[in-house]
Amino acid sequence: MTPHRPLLGVVHLHALPSSARHRSMAAVLASAIADARAYAAGGCDGLVIENFGDAPFHKGTAADPVPPDVTAGLAVVAQRVHDETGLPLAINCLRNDGYAALGIAAVVGARWVRVNVLASAYVTDQGLIEGEAARLFAYRRALQSDTAVLADFLVKHASPLAPIDVATGARDLAERSGAAGLVLSGSRTGEPVDVALLDTVRAAVGAFPIWIGSGLSVVNAAVLWPRVDGAIVGSACKHDGRVEAPVDVERVRALRRLCPSGPR
Repeated sequence: MTPHRPLLGVVHLHALPSSARHRSMAAVLASAIADARAYAAGGCDGLVIENFGDAPFHKGTAADPVPPDVTAGLAVVAQRVHDETGLPLAINCLRNDGYAALGIAAVVGARWVRVNVLASAYVTDQGLIEGEAARLFAYRRALQSDTAVLADFLVKHASPLAPIDVATGARDLAERSGAAGLVLSGSRTGEPVDVALLDTVRAAVGAFPIWIGSGLSVVNAAVLWPRVDGAIVGSACKHDGRVEAPVDVERVRALRRLCPSGPR
Protein backbone atom coordinates (compact mmCIF):
# COMPACT_ATOMS: atom_id res chain seq x y z
CA MET A 1 0.00 0.00 0.00
CA THR A 2 1.32 3.44 -0.91
CA PRO A 3 1.93 5.50 2.25
CA HIS A 4 0.32 8.88 2.73
CA ARG A 5 2.69 11.57 1.42
CA PRO A 6 5.59 9.35 0.30
CA LEU A 7 9.15 10.54 0.77
CA LEU A 8 11.21 9.05 -2.05
CA GLY A 9 15.02 9.11 -2.13
CA VAL A 10 16.77 9.49 -5.48
CA VAL A 11 19.43 6.93 -6.35
CA HIS A 12 21.58 8.96 -8.76
CA LEU A 13 23.30 6.39 -10.94
CA HIS A 14 26.85 6.84 -12.11
CA ALA A 15 27.29 6.94 -15.87
CA LEU A 16 25.95 3.93 -17.76
CA PRO A 17 27.92 2.16 -20.54
CA SER A 18 27.08 4.45 -23.49
CA SER A 19 28.13 7.54 -21.53
CA ALA A 20 31.68 8.82 -22.06
CA ARG A 21 32.14 8.95 -18.26
CA HIS A 22 31.23 5.30 -17.66
CA ARG A 23 33.65 3.29 -15.51
CA SER A 24 32.06 -0.09 -14.87
CA MET A 25 28.66 -1.57 -14.09
CA ALA A 26 30.16 -2.98 -10.91
CA ALA A 27 30.83 0.58 -9.74
CA VAL A 28 27.33 1.71 -10.79
CA LEU A 29 25.73 -1.11 -8.82
CA ALA A 30 27.90 -0.73 -5.73
CA SER A 31 27.14 2.98 -5.41
CA ALA A 32 23.43 2.50 -6.08
CA ILE A 33 23.06 -0.27 -3.51
CA ALA A 34 24.93 1.74 -0.86
CA ASP A 35 22.72 4.79 -1.43
CA ALA A 36 19.55 2.67 -1.47
CA ARG A 37 20.46 1.08 1.85
CA ALA A 38 21.10 4.49 3.40
CA TYR A 39 17.71 5.82 2.25
CA ALA A 40 16.01 2.71 3.61
CA ALA A 41 17.80 2.95 6.95
CA GLY A 42 16.88 6.63 7.17
CA GLY A 43 13.18 5.92 6.77
CA CYS A 44 12.36 6.77 3.14
CA ASP A 45 9.18 5.26 1.74
CA GLY A 46 10.60 4.45 -1.68
CA LEU A 47 13.40 5.02 -4.17
CA VAL A 48 13.68 6.84 -7.49
CA ILE A 49 16.16 5.20 -9.84
CA GLU A 50 17.58 7.82 -12.19
CA ASN A 51 20.38 7.83 -14.80
CA PHE A 52 21.72 11.14 -13.47
CA GLY A 53 25.33 10.43 -14.44
CA ASP A 54 24.56 10.11 -18.16
CA ALA A 55 24.63 13.86 -18.88
CA PRO A 56 24.67 15.14 -21.57
CA PHE A 57 21.40 13.35 -22.16
CA HIS A 58 19.48 12.19 -25.19
CA LYS A 59 16.12 13.92 -25.42
CA GLY A 60 14.31 10.69 -24.69
CA THR A 61 11.67 11.30 -27.36
CA ALA A 62 10.51 8.98 -30.15
CA ALA A 63 13.00 10.69 -32.45
CA ASP A 64 15.89 10.61 -29.95
CA PRO A 65 15.35 7.79 -27.42
CA VAL A 66 17.88 6.72 -24.81
CA PRO A 67 20.23 3.93 -26.00
CA PRO A 68 19.26 0.34 -25.10
CA ASP A 69 22.02 0.06 -22.48
CA VAL A 70 20.38 2.85 -20.47
CA THR A 71 17.05 1.02 -20.36
CA ALA A 72 18.81 -2.23 -19.47
CA GLY A 73 21.05 -0.59 -16.88
CA LEU A 74 18.17 1.14 -15.12
CA ALA A 75 16.20 -2.11 -15.00
CA VAL A 76 19.12 -4.13 -13.60
CA VAL A 77 19.89 -1.56 -10.92
CA ALA A 78 16.22 -1.10 -10.02
CA GLN A 79 15.76 -4.82 -9.49
CA ARG A 80 18.93 -5.09 -7.42
CA VAL A 81 18.07 -2.22 -5.08
CA HIS A 82 14.52 -3.50 -4.69
CA ASP A 83 15.90 -6.91 -3.75
CA GLU A 84 18.20 -5.22 -1.22
CA THR A 85 15.65 -2.91 0.40
CA GLY A 86 12.15 -4.09 -0.46
CA LEU A 87 11.13 -0.45 -1.01
CA PRO A 88 8.69 0.64 -3.73
CA LEU A 89 10.37 2.06 -6.83
CA ALA A 90 10.01 4.96 -9.22
CA ILE A 91 11.87 5.29 -12.52
CA ASN A 92 13.10 8.56 -14.05
CA CYS A 93 14.76 7.99 -17.42
CA LEU A 94 16.51 11.24 -18.27
CA ARG A 95 16.14 13.43 -20.09
CA ASN A 96 12.56 12.60 -20.93
CA ASP A 97 12.15 8.97 -21.94
CA GLY A 98 8.87 8.13 -20.28
CA TYR A 99 8.37 5.35 -22.82
CA ALA A 100 11.52 3.55 -21.62
CA ALA A 101 10.62 4.32 -18.00
CA LEU A 102 7.21 2.67 -18.37
CA GLY A 103 8.82 -0.39 -19.91
CA ILE A 104 11.30 -0.64 -17.05
CA ALA A 105 8.51 -0.13 -14.53
CA ALA A 106 6.54 -3.00 -16.06
CA VAL A 107 9.54 -5.32 -15.79
CA VAL A 108 10.56 -4.47 -12.21
CA GLY A 109 7.14 -3.64 -10.79
CA ALA A 110 7.84 0.05 -10.16
CA ARG A 111 4.97 2.05 -8.69
CA TRP A 112 5.74 5.40 -10.32
CA VAL A 113 7.54 6.95 -13.26
CA ARG A 114 8.55 10.59 -13.43
CA VAL A 115 8.29 12.35 -16.79
CA ASN A 116 9.90 15.78 -17.05
CA VAL A 117 7.90 16.97 -20.09
CA LEU A 118 4.64 15.03 -20.36
CA ALA A 119 2.74 17.75 -22.19
CA SER A 120 3.43 21.12 -23.83
CA ALA A 121 6.91 22.06 -25.15
CA TYR A 122 10.03 23.18 -23.31
CA VAL A 123 13.37 24.59 -24.37
CA THR A 124 16.06 22.61 -22.56
CA ASP A 125 19.80 22.08 -22.70
CA GLN A 126 18.97 19.12 -24.99
CA GLY A 127 17.03 21.41 -27.33
CA LEU A 128 13.28 21.58 -27.83
CA ILE A 129 11.36 18.76 -26.14
CA GLU A 130 7.67 18.23 -26.83
CA GLY A 131 5.45 16.15 -24.59
CA GLU A 132 4.30 12.74 -25.82
CA ALA A 133 1.48 11.98 -23.39
CA ALA A 134 -0.74 10.17 -25.89
CA ARG A 135 2.11 7.88 -26.99
CA LEU A 136 3.05 7.12 -23.38
CA PHE A 137 -0.43 6.26 -22.21
CA ALA A 138 -1.12 4.10 -25.26
CA TYR A 139 2.01 2.14 -24.35
CA ARG A 140 0.95 1.92 -20.70
CA ARG A 141 -2.37 0.47 -21.83
CA ALA A 142 -0.57 -2.03 -24.06
CA LEU A 143 1.50 -3.08 -21.05
CA GLN A 144 -1.69 -3.44 -18.96
CA SER A 145 0.15 -1.35 -16.39
CA ASP A 146 -1.20 0.79 -13.57
CA THR A 147 2.11 2.56 -12.94
CA ALA A 148 1.40 6.15 -11.88
CA VAL A 149 2.89 8.88 -14.05
CA LEU A 150 4.20 11.91 -12.16
CA ALA A 151 4.55 14.91 -14.47
CA ASP A 152 6.83 17.87 -13.89
CA PHE A 153 5.27 21.31 -14.19
CA LEU A 154 7.71 24.08 -15.17
CA VAL A 155 10.46 21.48 -15.03
CA LYS A 156 13.94 22.48 -13.86
CA HIS A 157 16.74 23.17 -16.33
CA ALA A 158 14.12 24.27 -18.88
CA SER A 159 11.76 27.04 -19.94
CA PRO A 160 8.35 26.82 -21.62
CA LEU A 161 8.49 27.46 -25.35
CA ALA A 162 5.63 29.94 -25.07
CA PRO A 163 4.61 32.18 -22.16
CA ILE A 164 2.40 30.32 -19.73
CA ASP A 165 -0.20 31.35 -17.20
CA VAL A 166 0.73 29.31 -14.15
CA ALA A 167 -2.78 28.52 -12.94
CA THR A 168 -4.08 27.61 -16.39
CA GLY A 169 -1.00 25.57 -17.29
CA ALA A 170 -1.10 23.61 -14.04
CA ARG A 171 -4.81 22.91 -14.39
CA ASP A 172 -4.37 21.74 -17.99
CA LEU A 173 -1.53 19.40 -17.01
CA ALA A 174 -3.55 17.97 -14.14
CA GLU A 175 -6.74 17.53 -16.15
CA ARG A 176 -5.62 16.77 -19.71
CA SER A 177 -2.31 14.86 -19.62
CA GLY A 178 -3.23 11.67 -17.75
CA ALA A 179 -0.78 12.44 -14.95
CA ALA A 180 -1.39 11.07 -11.46
CA GLY A 181 0.43 13.99 -9.82
CA LEU A 182 2.32 17.19 -10.60
CA VAL A 183 5.98 17.63 -9.63
CA LEU A 184 7.23 21.13 -8.75
CA SER A 185 10.92 21.96 -8.41
CA GLY A 186 13.33 24.84 -8.28
CA SER A 187 15.05 26.04 -11.43
CA ARG A 188 18.05 23.70 -10.98
CA THR A 189 18.91 20.40 -9.28
CA GLY A 190 18.78 20.81 -5.51
CA GLU A 191 17.02 24.18 -5.54
CA PRO A 192 13.69 24.43 -3.68
CA VAL A 193 10.36 25.24 -5.24
CA ASP A 194 9.11 28.78 -4.70
CA VAL A 195 6.37 28.81 -2.05
CA ALA A 196 4.28 31.34 -3.98
CA LEU A 197 4.40 29.11 -7.06
CA LEU A 198 3.41 26.12 -4.99
CA ASP A 199 0.47 27.97 -3.48
CA THR A 200 -0.68 29.21 -6.90
CA VAL A 201 -0.62 25.69 -8.32
CA ARG A 202 -2.44 24.31 -5.27
CA ALA A 203 -5.19 26.90 -5.67
CA ALA A 204 -5.48 25.97 -9.35
CA VAL A 205 -5.60 22.17 -9.02
CA GLY A 206 -7.30 21.77 -5.65
CA ALA A 207 -6.88 18.28 -4.19
CA PHE A 208 -4.97 16.93 -7.20
CA PRO A 209 -1.65 15.52 -5.87
CA ILE A 210 1.37 17.83 -5.88
CA TRP A 211 4.89 16.54 -5.25
CA ILE A 212 8.12 18.38 -4.54
CA GLY A 213 10.78 17.36 -7.06
CA SER A 214 13.85 19.11 -5.69
CA GLY A 215 15.15 21.20 -2.85
CA LEU A 216 13.23 19.86 0.15
CA SER A 217 15.54 20.08 3.17
CA VAL A 218 15.57 20.43 6.95
CA VAL A 219 15.74 24.19 6.42
CA ASN A 220 12.42 24.48 4.56
CA ALA A 221 10.54 21.28 5.47
CA ALA A 222 8.30 23.02 8.01
CA VAL A 223 7.05 25.36 5.28
CA LEU A 224 6.94 23.03 2.28
CA TRP A 225 5.93 19.61 3.61
CA PRO A 226 2.45 20.57 4.87
CA ARG A 227 1.63 21.89 1.39
CA VAL A 228 2.34 18.75 -0.64
CA ASP A 229 1.31 15.12 -1.15
CA GLY A 230 4.79 13.65 -1.53
CA ALA A 231 8.40 14.55 -2.24
CA ILE A 232 11.42 13.35 -4.17
CA VAL A 233 14.68 14.13 -2.37
CA GLY A 234 18.32 13.78 -3.29
CA SER A 235 20.90 16.51 -2.75
CA ALA A 236 19.74 17.40 0.77
CA CYS A 237 20.32 13.79 1.85
CA LYS A 238 23.88 13.60 0.52
CA HIS A 239 27.07 14.30 2.48
CA ASP A 240 27.55 18.08 2.67
CA GLY A 241 24.46 18.48 0.47
CA ARG A 242 26.46 17.69 -2.69
CA VAL A 243 24.52 15.79 -5.33
CA GLU A 244 27.59 13.82 -6.41
CA ALA A 245 28.32 12.61 -2.85
CA PRO A 246 27.02 9.39 -1.22
CA VAL A 247 23.79 9.43 0.77
CA ASP A 248 24.22 10.33 4.45
CA VAL A 249 21.81 8.26 6.53
CA GLU A 250 21.78 10.83 9.33
CA ARG A 251 20.64 13.52 6.90
CA VAL A 252 17.88 11.22 5.70
CA ARG A 253 16.76 10.58 9.28
CA ALA A 254 16.75 14.28 10.10
CA LEU A 255 14.59 15.08 7.08
CA ARG A 256 12.26 12.16 7.75
CA ARG A 257 11.62 13.42 11.30
CA LEU A 258 10.43 16.74 9.84
CA CYS A 259 8.39 15.09 7.08
CA PRO A 260 6.06 12.56 8.73
CA SER A 261 3.71 10.38 6.74
CA GLY A 262 -0.01 10.94 7.04
CA PRO A 263 -2.63 13.17 5.45
CA ARG A 264 -1.82 16.81 4.76
